[in-house]
Amino acid sequence: MVPRVVAATHVREYLVRLEFADGTEGDVDLKEELHGEVFRPLRDVDYFKRFTVHAELHTLTWPNGADFAPEFLYEKIKVAAQ
Repeated sequence: MVPRVVAATHVREYLVRLEFADGTEGDVDLKEELHGEVFRPLRDVDYFKRFTVHAELHTLTWPNGADFAPEFLYEKIKVAAQ
């Protein structure tokens, strides 16, 4: 089963509250994940806040094409809950 992000809210800086289709929810801090050229613009918090939940990919995406795999985000929430 591929997790599906159904809602996302910016909390502060690089912290996002996510809700998945299976009811799992939690906060994910993505500050340490912004490596590489595609993620460089996201280091600007104002740009970072421009994410949306992509209707087909079911994950966070940004205007420049950056995204995170929903499995990665789901795992980060599960690890943080332990």
